[in-house]
Amino acid sequence: MYQKMIKNDIRKSKLITTTIMAFILVAAMLTALAASLTVNLFGAIDNMLLSAKSLHFMQMHTGDVDMEQLRSFADANDSVEDYQVLEFLNIEGADIVIGDDSLAGSIQDNGLSVQGEKFDFLLNLNGEVIHPADGEIYVPIYYMQEGNAALGDTVTIHGISFTVAGFLRDSIMNAAMVSSKRFLVSQADFERVREFGQLENLIEFRLAEDVSFPAFEAAYQGAGLPANGPPAITYTQVKMINGITDGIMIAVLVLIGVLVIIVAFLCIRFTLLAKIEEDYKEIGVLKAVGMRVSQIKKLYLAKYGAIAGAACALGFLASLPLQMPFMQNIRLNMGESGSPLPGLLCGLLGATVICGVVMLYVNGVLRRFRKISAAQAVRFGASQEKSRSARIFRLSNNRLFSRNIFLGIKDVLSRKKLYVTMLMVLVISSFIMIVPQNISSTISAESFITYMGMGISDVNIGVMRTQVEDVLGKAAEVADVLAEDKNVEKYALFTGMMLDRKADDGTMEKLRVTFGDYSAFPITYSKGRAPQSESELALSVLNAKDLEKTVGDEIILIVDGAEKHLTVSGIYSDVTNGGRTSQAIFEANNEDVLSVGIAVTFRDRQSVKAAISQYREQFPFAKVTGIDESIRQMLGSMRDAIKMASAVAIGATVLLTLLVTVLFMKMLVAKDRYPIAILKSMGFTGADIRRQYITRSITVLALGVIIGTILANTLGELVGVAIVSSFGATTFHFAVNPWFVYLVSPLLITGCVVAATMLGVSGIQALKISEHIKEA
Repeated sequence: MYQKMIKNDIRKSKLITTTIMAFILVAAMLTALAASLTVNLFGAIDNMLLSAKSLHFMQMHTGDVDMEQLRSFADANDSVEDYQVLEFLNIEGADIVIGDDSLAGSIQDNGLSVQGEKFDFLLNLNGEVIHPADGEIYVPIYYMQEGNAALGDTVTIHGISFTVAGFLRDSIMNAAMVSSKRFLVSQADFERVREFGQLENLIEFRLAEDVSFPAFEAAYQGAGLPANGPPAITYTQVKMINGITDGIMIAVLVLIGVLVIIVAFLCIRFTLLAKIEEDYKEIGVLKAVGMRVSQIKKLYLAKYGAIAGAACALGFLASLPLQMPFMQNIRLNMGESGSPLPGLLCGLLGATVICGVVMLYVNGVLRRFRKISAAQAVRFGASQEKSRSARIFRLSNNRLFSRNIFLGIKDVLSRKKLYVTMLMVLVISSFIMIVPQNISSTISAESFITYMGMGISDVNIGVMRTQVEDVLGKAAEVADVLAEDKNVEKYALFTGMMLDRKADDGTMEKLRVTFGDYSAFPITYSKGRAPQSESELALSVLNAKDLEKTVGDEIILIVDGAEKHLTVSGIYSDVTNGGRTSQAIFEANNEDVLSVGIAVTFRDRQSVKAAISQYREQFPFAKVTGIDESIRQMLGSMRDAIKMASAVAIGATVLLTLLVTVLFMKMLVAKDRYPIAILKSMGFTGADIRRQYITRSITVLALGVIIGTILANTLGELVGVAIVSSFGATTFHFAVNPWFVYLVSPLLITGCVVAATMLGVSGIQALKISEHIKEA
C-alpha cells in the first residue's frame, strides 16, 4: 500500500520531490566526501610517516657536532630510542639549474642530502626508500608541482650535471610552507659537490611513545647540545605541516557542507509545508473519519523515508568519483592511505547520519498535524491564520505606501513565523556568497602579509649563516649599496640571533630573537604592539603558547653574559623559522648571528624586477626575492583555491536563492488560496496581488541581506580565521571588497528573489474565486 501511495504522490509532485531529493543528495554527498577525505588524509599521513620512519625531534645546527656529547646524552635519556646526524648541504638557488632555468627566484632554502641510514627516509612516489645511483638526483615533489622539473631533466650544480631520476616525498619538508627542500643524491655525488655549499647538520631523534616533546626539548637544551639554527621540529609539527593544505580544503568543504545541510532542512520545511497545505482538506477528512495522527504521519514519513534513503544512497555513490580529484593531491604528496575500507565506511556512516537526521527533522515538522482542525480543514480547505499585526498598522492610517505595498508589508508583520524560514535562507545565501569572497580578497590584499610576521616591502634580501660565514660583514656590504641607490626609498636590517633564556625553573633554553627597526616595516599584532624600548620584547604566537607568556609578562634573556629582564609588549603571528620567533630593539654584542634580512622599498615600483635581477648578480651570496613572488609561491595555490571556491559559492547562491524562493512562493500561494480569492472578489487584479507578493519578498530580502552581510563580516571573519590560522595567520581582519559586498552581492540576490517570486506567483492569475471562496 505504502509503495503505491509513494509512487502516486511522487508522480503528482515531481518538482517538489526532485527538489527535496536534490538537496538531501548534496548534503549527504558533501558529508560523505568530507568524512572519507578526513580519514584518507590522516591515513595517508600516518602511512607516509611510517614508511619514512619519520623523526620525532630534529634540531638544525650550523657548525660542528660533538658526537661523543650527543652519544652520552642519548644513552642517558630513556626517551631516546635512536638518533642520527644527517648532513644538509645548502646550495644557493641561483647555483641550481634545472634544464635552462635556475632556482634563483625560489623562496626555498635548497640543499643536497644523502639517504638516512636509520630513519627519516626519503621516499619515491611508490612509497619506497630511494637509493640513487651516481649521477642521479631526486627532486622534491614541490618543484614538480611548480613546473620547474620533469623526469629526465638535467640538473646542474656548479658545473656538475645530474639526471632527474624521479621525485621524492620528504616527510619533514614536503609542504610549500616549509622553507627548506632536500634534493637526494648518492654519497659519492654529495662529496663531489660538498665544497660548493654550506654544511648544516640535522640532529635527529626517534623517541619512545607518549614522550613529552616540550620536556625532551628542554632536556636537549639543558644538556647544552648544538642548537645553532632554527627552532626544533617535533613529530606533532610534522603531522600538522603535512596536513595543512588538504586540511584547509576539507575545512572549507565542511563549512560549505554544513551550510548546504542547513539549507536542505529549510528546503524540506518549505516543500513539506507546501505539501501539507496542498493536502490540507484530505488530512482533515482523514482526521474526521477517525484516523490517528500517528497513522497519517506514517504516510508522509514513508514517502520522505524513501526519498531520503534513495538520496543519501545516491549521495554516497556520487561522493566516490568526486574523491578522485580531491585525493589526487593527497596521493601525490603522501601516497595511499592504506585500506580504502575505513574511508568508505566513514563516508557511508556520514550519509546514513544525514538520512537519520532528515527523518527526525521531518517527524518534527509533521507534529503540526496535531494542530489541524478537521472541521476547519473540511470547510475551508486551507489553514486559517489570525492576524496579529499592530493595531496602528492599518490601511486607513497609511500615508507612506501604496495599498499593495502596504498590504505586502503588513502580511510579513502579521505572519512573522512563516517568513522566518525564508529569512534564514537569504541570510545563509548572503553568508555563502560573501565569506569566500572576503577570504579571497583578504589573502590577495597586500596587507595580508602583515598578519604573517612580514612587513610590506618590495624586496627582501637574506644573508644567512648557512650560505656565508661573515653574515654581518656581507649584510653591511649590501646596506652600503642600498644607501647609495637613489631609487631605494627606505630599507631596514633585521638581525636574527639565538640567545639563552632563563626559564622560570632556572634552567637555560634557547630563544630566537630578531633585532631591527619594526616601525619601518610594521606588522599586525594579535595582542599588544611592537617593542618600543630596550626593555621590551614581542613574541610570536607559537612562542607565547610554548612559554605560556602573554602581554605584560616578564622574560629573562642572557645578553652579553648578564641577565636582561624584558616585558612582553606584543604577540604576533609568524610563518617564518617554524613560527617560533621574537622581536627586540636592544643592542646585543653577539657574533653568533644566524641571519640578516633586509627589507627594501623603491620609489619607482616599476623597477622592482630590474632591481631584483641586479641585486642577484651583485650579491651572489644573498637570497634576493620579491615579496610578491614570495607570497605567490607560499600562498598561490591557496589563493587560486579560494578564488575558485568564491566563484562556486556565487553560482551556488544564485541557484539556491532562485530555487528556494520559487518553492516558498508556491507554498504561500497554496496556503493563501482563500485570502487571494477574497482579494479578487474585492476588485484586486492579479497584477495587484503579485505586487503584494513581490513586496513581501523584498521586505524579507532587505532584512536577510542586511543580517547576512553583518554576519559575513563578523562571524564570517571568525570562520576565516579558523580556516586560515592553520598555516600561521592566527588573527586577521577581512579586507572587504565594498563593491562586491555592498553592491554586487545585494543586487544579484535581489534579482534572483524578484525573478523567482514572479515565477512562483505566476499561477495567481488562473486561480478562480468560485473554487476557493467559502462562506464563513
